[in-house]
Amino acid sequence: MMVRRLFFRWLLPASLVLPAWMLVGWAIFGRNGWGLLWVLLMAIPGVLIAQLVLTLLTRSRPSVRAERAVSWLDVAGFGVWHVLTILVGCFIDGAFPWLLTAAIVTAVVLLWMQLWQLWNEARGAGARLRETITWSTLAPSQHSDRAAGEPDVIVIEESRSRDL
Repeated sequence: MMVRRLFFRWLLPASLVLPAWMLVGWAIFGRNGWGLLWVLLMAIPGVLIAQLVLTLLTRSRPSVRAERAVSWLDVAGFGVWHVLTILVGCFIDGAFPWLLTAAIVTAVVLLWMQLWQLWNEARGAGARLRETITWSTLAPSQHSDRAAGEPDVIVIEESRSRDL
């Protein structure tokens, strides 16, 4: 649980630290001025926006908000993506295109993984909400008078107001 909570706390600062590492990495390992142009115009904004979007999607899940910890799937996904982003910032000759491709693919997979987890939790929350509404709209005497196996039926009448 401690690792999951640390990742929860790390996600927001990572949106500033990882893009800053791209600039620092270029200053330490960069070979030419064109690399700086790539870092300033594409790498830094791309990593910043991707990390912010992924963080917001992750933190919008009810389970993450309740536990203040990400899932183990999130730990694995963000861990791989952050390591790849750090390695891309090292500008390793020969491996750079492969690391960049792997980082981009991992970010896309992480996006879909976050959307999938959010969808699954929202779908489960909708079922709980429907169950709560069903039981809260029944009169207290109806809870015990229903025959076993009889389905719940809620009738909602809509009236149109002409007092506009």
